[in-house]
Amino acid sequence: MYPEIEPHASGRLDVGGGHLVHWESCGNPDGKPVVVLHGGPGSGCTPGWRRYFDPDAYRIVLFDQRGCGRSTPLADEPDADLATNTTHHLIADVELLRRHLGVERWMVFGGSWGSTLGLAYAESNPERVTELVLFSVVTTTHREVEWITQDMRRVFPEQWDRFRAGVPEDERDGRLVDVYSRLLHDPDPVVRARAARDWCRWEEAHVEVGHARRDPRYDDPDFRLRFARLVTHYWRHGAWFEDGELLRNAEKLAGIPGALVHGRKDVSGPPDIAWQLAQAWPDAELLFIDDAGHGGGGGVAEALIEVTDRFATR
Repeated sequence: MYPEIEPHASGRLDVGGGHLVHWESCGNPDGKPVVVLHGGPGSGCTPGWRRYFDPDAYRIVLFDQRGCGRSTPLADEPDADLATNTTHHLIADVELLRRHLGVERWMVFGGSWGSTLGLAYAESNPERVTELVLFSVVTTTHREVEWITQDMRRVFPEQWDRFRAGVPEDERDGRLVDVYSRLLHDPDPVVRARAARDWCRWEEAHVEVGHARRDPRYDDPDFRLRFARLVTHYWRHGAWFEDGELLRNAEKLAGIPGALVHGRKDVSGPPDIAWQLAQAWPDAELLFIDDAGHGGGGGVAEALIEVTDRFATR
């Protein structure tokens, strides 16, 4: 990956609803604009996201989505209200940030949850997108949520039993994402903390397959609660789209060059998700990385840098 760099500009953008979104710009101020959409939802943008781009060629814009990272208010606050934290709010935030920075069009780059958000943004604003680069591709359909919270017990039976045991016994045969979401907002801080720990332990079990590195932020109880609240909030609502809507609307991406980079060992987001999107979006190049799982390890980062280097001169 490219060397570590520091921002040359940053700020906090008032996006409404009491939310202030932290943003930063790195690399060449006169370079090709790219907006970076982090995963989670709720993980925040870490410095490593800056390193997928040639800093001499790109103006790299990163921001922390509502409720996480350096944006405020944070989703782990006891009285956090997530009513104004939805995919449609985030799409509007990206557009507001684009206008705030005076960018006419930009590349959109997203991974994991960020691939869902990037896809949704590009379909809503295709005239503002020069290229679309997504990795660890997910579209947050009901089927995907059921896979990751229920059906994956066939792959990780021991870990899933622990995950299931984290909810009240009389609710263990129900929809776990709904139960966990309720527990994460329980008035008792002990209940909230235990649910966040159990949720993130399950997250680690499946994400770390295929050379993924453990995220040390999971050791922070505040991060765990923030992350788990936002993930369950978005997943239980299917990202506020009709099931399969993003795939059906991929025709709106016609003429936008793109790349989909996905690990064949990705059990968090099975490879057929990226495959189906590539069939619906002929302008995208699909790159499967044989030894990689979910995230940027196992050769995914190298493939992404090859793509961004190639697009840098478009």
